Formats: sequence, C-alpha cells, structure tokens
Amino acid sequence: MARYVFITGGVVSSLGKGLASAALGALLQARGYKVRLRKLDPYLNVDPGTMSPYQHGECFVTDDGAETDLDLGHYERFTGRPANKKDNITTGRIYQDIITKERRGDYLGATVQVIPHVTNQIKEFVLDGNEDYDFVLCEIGGTVGDIEALPFFESIRQIGNDLPRGACIYLHLTLMPWMWAAGELKTKPTQHSVKELRSIGIQPDILLIRADREIPKEERRKLSLFCNVRESAVIQALDAKSIYDVPLTYHKEGLDQEVLNAFGIDPAPKPRLEIWEEISRKIHNPEGEVNIAIVGKYTILKDAYKSLIEALCHGGIANTTKVNLKWIESETFEKEDVSDYLSGIDGIIVPGGFGERGAEGKITAVKYARENKVPYLGICYGMQLACIEAARNLAGIEDAISTEFEGKKGTPIVGLMTEWLKGNALEKRQKAGDMGGTMRLGAYTNTLKEGSLIAEIYGATEISERHRHRYEVNVEYKEKLEEVGLIFAGMSPDGILPETVEYSRDVHPWFIGVQYHPELKSRPFDPHPLFASFIRAAIEQSRLV
Repeated sequence: MARYVFITGGVVSSLGKGLASAALGALLQARGYKVRLRKLDPYLNVDPGTMSPYQHGECFVTDDGAETDLDLGHYERFTGRPANKKDNITTGRIYQDIITKERRGDYLGATVQVIPHVTNQIKEFVLDGNEDYDFVLCEIGGTVGDIEALPFFESIRQIGNDLPRGACIYLHLTLMPWMWAAGELKTKPTQHSVKELRSIGIQPDILLIRADREIPKEERRKLSLFCNVRESAVIQALDAKSIYDVPLTYHKEGLDQEVLNAFGIDPAPKPRLEIWEEISRKIHNPEGEVNIAIVGKYTILKDAYKSLIEALCHGGIANTTKVNLKWIESETFEKEDVSDYLSGIDGIIVPGGFGERGAEGKITAVKYARENKVPYLGICYGMQLACIEAARNLAGIEDAISTEFEGKKGTPIVGLMTEWLKGNALEKRQKAGDMGGTMRLGAYTNTLKEGSLIAEIYGATEISERHRHRYEVNVEYKEKLEEVGLIFAGMSPDGILPETVEYSRDVHPWFIGVQYHPELKSRPFDPHPLFASFIRAAIEQSRLV
C-alpha cells in the first residue's frame, strides 16, 4: 500500500514547496523506493496553459500533452519519472468535472456542495492509480489560510482519517525570518502558520524551516514545544548555492530519515547518493565557463524560462563548465545596436514565446548569430524566426512574416496548420477554437535526416520530443529555403510539419532550430544531448573570442 506525504506551505508563498517535494522524492528514490509526485493547485483556471508567464511562470508540458504547473518540471528533473496529466489538478478542473456530472444527472438530484462533492473529487484524484508506488508526495499550492485552498486542506485532512493509521503524514514548510533590528531569527510566523493549520484539523508531523542562516538549537526546541512537533522533526532548510545541492543538504539535516521514522520504517534502507554528489562536484568545480545570451520577451521573470535555465545548467554539468546567463529583452534590439549586447557572447538562444511583441528583435539576434558564426539554438518560436530571417536575408523574400504577426501583410513563412497526422490519427485545430485547443501539445515523433548535425547529436534518426505551439513553419517554402543553405533536417513522419532546421558545418559551426521544447526532458543526471552539444560548441567559441 502506498504511503502519503502531504506538503503544505505557510507564512509566505514561493518558499520552494515544489523543490522540497522534488528533493524528498529524490532522497526516497535513493533509498530504493518507488515514488510519485503530484501537485494540487487551488486557482480556478482549468490549467496554466492560458495564464501569463508574468503571473505564473513557465507552463510545463508532459508527454501526454498536459499543460501543468512548473513544479512538475522539478519533479521530473529530480526523480527522472515522467509526469502526466494525472499528476496535476486545479480547482478549475475539479469544478469543471463536478458541473459536468451535475448537468448529466450523476448526483441524482442532490444538492451539490463543497463537502462532500468537491472534497470527494479531490480525494479521488489524490488516491487514484497509486497501487504501484511506495510513496506518493502531494504538494498543495498556495499558503495555509488562503480561502481558495480550504477544500484541498479539508480533503487531505479527511484522507488522514480515511486511510489506516500510519498511512500518511503532513510536512509543513515555513519561513523563519531574520529581524535585523532585533538581531535574531523569529519563530512567531511559523507558530501562527501551524496554529492556522491545526485550526482546520491538520497537525504537522514534520516542520521544514526555510532560513538564511543556521537555526540555533534553542529556537528549534521552542518550535517543537509550541507547534507540538518532535524536536528531531524540526528541520532547517538553509539557502543553497545550487538547487541540486538540496537533496544532499536535506539528507544531512535528516529529512528523509525523519519521514521514514514518521511511518515507522525501521531499519531504513541506506541511501545511495553518489549521483547527487557527482552532480554537486561538477557544479562547484567547473573547468571553465561560457557566456550565453537568452534573447526573450519575458526576461524580467526568470521563472518563465525555468526549464531552459535548468537545461543549460545540465549542459554545463555535462561539460564540467559554468554557464553564465545574460538576459536580454528582445525589444531592446529594435532600438539599440545588437553588437553592443552580443559582442563576446559564446552562444545565443532565442526561446519560445507567443505574439508579435519583440519578434523583430529576436530576428535581429538570429541574423547576428548566423553572420558572426556564434552558436545558436532556436527553440519553438526561435526556430520559426530563424526561418523568417533566412527568407528575408538569404532567399530575398523581404516581406516574410508569421501569420502570428497580427495586422501585418506579407509572405507567410510561418502559419497556423489546420491538420496533421499523429501516428495513424488525424488531428485538427481551428483558429477560432479555444486558446488551449489550438495548440500542438505533448510528445511527437520526429524523423531526422541521416548525416545531419542534429542526428549526430542525438545518435538517432527517430526521436520523440514535447511540443507546445500553435503555428508551424510553412512546408511550401522548404525547397526555397534549402536552396539558400537552411537544411530542414527533421520532419514529422508524414513530411508535413518541419521539426528542425540547421546550417551545414561548412557554413556555420553550430546553428540549430527546433520546433519542440528539448528543455522539458533534460535532467541533471541525464543532460539533454542538444544542450550538452550547444554548451560544447559555446566552449569552442569562447576559445576563439
């Protein structure tokens, strides 16, 4: 039978519940257990697919096409287990399902209420499909005391009573702030947070306390006393230099052992942490460094590119190299000289995005990378704009555009495809459909051209990668663009959808655009080959500068 760990947060948001859940999952895996991680999000959106990156950060996409919270990216990167649409639920989806059932008459005329209908739906989600797992870690989004989160807290409280004794525990993550005026760490915010949690019927078994400095033993004893938690279960979570140090630091503080103690598992299997020790060693002892420019439109909020940041870090780990990121708002290049920002850069990335804003600045960055032979990786929109740049500046199609550039007329190098094959099934989309329904989402198979750079990097000609986009490069212009040197090295199996482009190595040392999002499948212990190769090319570039 699966054991459940419910992770809640208090005092303030953004304390790192997702990272704490992922690190705990990695530690339990290191002890030989099979682990599943799930995220319960209290907001009313059905999923984060239509939410602004400025509000919610990155939308993480799974193989089965679910648009999910970015914390699922942490779960995958730390455990290696691919997430799916059943690992993330929102209040919006819960209510959507309940209203559908009510309209269908499933409730037999009953008055539909938060208790028991909403809570039962949440419990069903949490408990379903866990037969093959030793531990299920469930993170509840938001902060204890939030009105919208109350049904979730009530649901996990009920689960504690529904399951056999000892089948679930509660871990509460809080903040212990340092008060400069008083010159001490303060326990009161945590005390109040636990009081709030206990008022709705949940007694935490373990406290994980974020702090920017060592927590004195006396303060831990105080929290133990006033929060009714064993002293050994008051665990400090100090700031780390790298998120990949967190499993090791949490193990050192005894988090995984305390979880096993709470379940009465004794003796506990010894953990094998060699892989995390090796990752930490490479991060903190680089043999060199490279400077990578990310030319995007959401650069003021780094969480919008969370998986990209981590994939670049993994590329650095693969090459024992420190990766320095230079963030550039793409609109800057519509007003200022590109060389002022990109001179001395070892690699350029134009990541995914939506809409016309900043597109011309990104095209300028693509042109700079091509003409100055700087390693370039274009992801999703970054590939599409590489095709537009080639059309304008090499193929003589000066009015080349994407139909995403609303209100502009020109030659549609990029447009909205209405249908394609996925396996043997025909998929369709309509421009007038819901925003979430016009996307190509999830894992798709790509066929790579033998002898191409990208096939050499993957070591294969058949690959599967995750997509999240509405527009496609217009295959009608493939021949014209290949005449000027842009190679369409990857296509969908039916030959309709361009998936990767590149220039031959006698034209450019490393220039690749991909329609998919390779960053979503990169892991610190298994760096994505594209990022490992890109950083290797950047290292070569740094030797030339």
